[in-house]
Amino acid sequence: MNRPNLPPHPAESLVLARTPAALRERLARLKLMIFDVDGVLTDGSLWYGEQGEMFKRFNALDGHGLKMLATSGIKVALVTGREGPIVDRRAAELGLGDVLQNVRDKGAVLTELVARYHLTFEESGFMGDDLIDLPAMQRAGFAASVPDAPAYITQAAHWVATKSGGKGAARECCDLILASQGRLGHFFQPGRLGPGVIQ
Repeated sequence: MNRPNLPPHPAESLVLARTPAALRERLARLKLMIFDVDGVLTDGSLWYGEQGEMFKRFNALDGHGLKMLATSGIKVALVTGREGPIVDRRAAELGLGDVLQNVRDKGAVLTELVARYHLTFEESGFMGDDLIDLPAMQRAGFAASVPDAPAYITQAAHWVATKSGGKGAARECCDLILASQGRLGHFFQPGRLGPGVIQ
């Protein structure tokens, strides 16, 4: 799906305008991207009712970005230390098969997914925002975070979004990956994701 003989799409040039060459090289290798949920795909708020956790607020832009990654052939996984049906439902809406919940060792999960898909760590990425994410971020070829994460987490990342968790950070990350691989321009063609796609 790369376009080696074509100039970059204007959107790709815009996304990559301030991206260092070394980071582009990391992103160009990615075949697996793993996202934490609370604080990355949501703003980290936990909404409780009498029956336990009731709500999570997801961002449609983030959902579209995850779908674009998956459509481009990049494996997408959601990994969370919490557990509940809400994450499964969101992943099902987006057509994502790898959803791991109640995870205490995210570094081990990264290793497991890399082995499952016969990849190297350099071909994997992880986006997280807290201490539980750090082992995976330190092991992955590309580590991403959000601006409202603690400083010791953002310092461990190769890249930090300008948008906050649950407010477009994951979409920003997805666009960056796709642009670095020359794949973002494909989605400017009508119907690229198919009719009725859920974001």
